[in-house]
Amino acid sequence: MNPSGSPLLTDLYQFNMIQAYLDRDETGTAVFEFFSRKLPKRREFFMAAGLEQALDYLEDLRFSPEEIEWLAGTKRFRKNLLDYLRDFRFTGDVHAMPEGTAFFPDEPIFRVTAPLPQAQLIETRIVNLLHFQSLIASKAARMVLAAPGKLLLDFGLRSAHGAEAGLLAARASYIAGFAGTATVLAGMNFGIPIFGTMAHSFILAHDDEMQAFEDFARARPDSVILLIDTYDTEAGARKVVALAPKLKAEGITVRGVRIDSGDLIALSKSVRKILNGGGLPDAAIFVSGGVDEDVLLKIAKAGAPIDGFGIGTSLTTSSDAPALDCAYKLQEYGGTARRKRSPGKETWPGRKQVWRRYAPDGGLADDVLSIAGDKQEGEALIVPVMQGGKRLAPKPSLADIRAHAARELQRLPPELRKLEANAVYPVQPAEALTKLAAEVDSRSAK
Repeated sequence: MNPSGSPLLTDLYQFNMIQAYLDRDETGTAVFEFFSRKLPKRREFFMAAGLEQALDYLEDLRFSPEEIEWLAGTKRFRKNLLDYLRDFRFTGDVHAMPEGTAFFPDEPIFRVTAPLPQAQLIETRIVNLLHFQSLIASKAARMVLAAPGKLLLDFGLRSAHGAEAGLLAARASYIAGFAGTATVLAGMNFGIPIFGTMAHSFILAHDDEMQAFEDFARARPDSVILLIDTYDTEAGARKVVALAPKLKAEGITVRGVRIDSGDLIALSKSVRKILNGGGLPDAAIFVSGGVDEDVLLKIAKAGAPIDGFGIGTSLTTSSDAPALDCAYKLQEYGGTARRKRSPGKETWPGRKQVWRRYAPDGGLADDVLSIAGDKQEGEALIVPVMQGGKRLAPKPSLADIRAHAARELQRLPPELRKLEANAVYPVQPAEALTKLAAEVDSRSAK
C-alpha cells in the first residue's frame, strides 16, 4: 500500500459526516473552495503549488478491500457507508489557479464541485497537498527575488518533516525558480536537475585534507566542487590552488569550492582573492549553512562574490512561517450559497472568480474577487481543470509551470519584488459578492 495515496490518510470526522450525509440522503451538489485567510508576517504574496498532486489523488482515489475490511472492523460505521466507499470514485469537477500563480488572501486557488459526500471525503488530503507546496513555493519565491541571477539549490531533505515533505519541497522550490535539488528521487520523479558536492565526513575520513580533495576529484572528475571549511577555510582554499595544476594536467578542472560555516561574506571575499591569485578565477564559490532570504539580501547588499547557495532547513520547513492560515470551506450546497460567519474566520459565499488587472507595463495592478458569473475587467485566474473526475488536458510540464512562475514574479509590483515589509497588494471584493454575502447573512439570521 502507498500510504500517501490511501483514502484512509484523512481525518476521522470526514467518515463521521459522510455516515450522517448518507443516512439522510444528503448527496446533492456541493461547492468547496481552498484559500488562505491572511498573509503571515514577512509574506507579501503567496505562490500556488500542489495542483498536479491534488488532481492525481482525485483520479486515483479508491478503497481497497483491505481498507473496507478494516473500517468494518472498527464497528464505527453502518453498511450503507461501507457499500458507498466500496464503489467510491471521484466524479466531480475542479476549477483552479495554475501552479506558479501569485495569489493573495481570500482568493480561492482550488474549487471542487461534487456530490457532498465526495467533496467532504477529499478535504484533508487536498488541504495537505495544496497547503504544503504553496507554503514552500511562497518561501522559495522570496529567496529567488532576494538573489537574482544566483544559483539556488534545495538542500533540505534531511531537515524536512518527513520523506514526502522533502520530495514535494524539491518540486515546489523548483517551480518557484530554484535551479535544482540534492534530493535524488526528485530527479527521477519530476525531472528536476540534481546537484551535490561532498560532506565533511569525507574530509574527516582522511588524515590529510589535500589528499581528500584529490581522491574526491578523481572520483568525480566532471564535477569537482571541494568543501574547504572543515578545518580552516582560507587554508583549504590555498590547498585547492596548490592541487589544481596537478589535476589540470590530468584533464580535471576544479569547478568550484563550497563554504558551509563562518562569516560567509568575509570568507567569500578572502577565498575569491586566493582563488584568483592562484590562477582559478573561473572557480565558483558556493555556500550553504543557515541561508534564508535575509542572508541572501545581506550578501547581495555587501557585494559578496558568491555564485550559488545551498538552502536547507529554512526552505523545507518555511522556518519563519511554518504554516498558512488556510481552509477548505463549503461555499454552496444544493444551489444555495453558504457562508461561515465565525469571528475572525468569515468566508465569502458562493462560487468565486478572481479577476486580475494589469498596469500598462504588464505588471500586476490589482485583483477583484467576485462570484463566478460576475464578469469583471481583467484576466480570470480560476480555470476548469477537471470534469467528471477526469483531467481536461494533459499534465503541463514542470518546465512550463516554472516558466509561468518566473513570469508571475517578474510581474509583481516593485515593492513586492523587493520584499518590502508591509507592502500591500490591493484585492477588492466586487459589489456582486458583497451583495451575495448580505443576502446569505439575511437568510441565515431568520
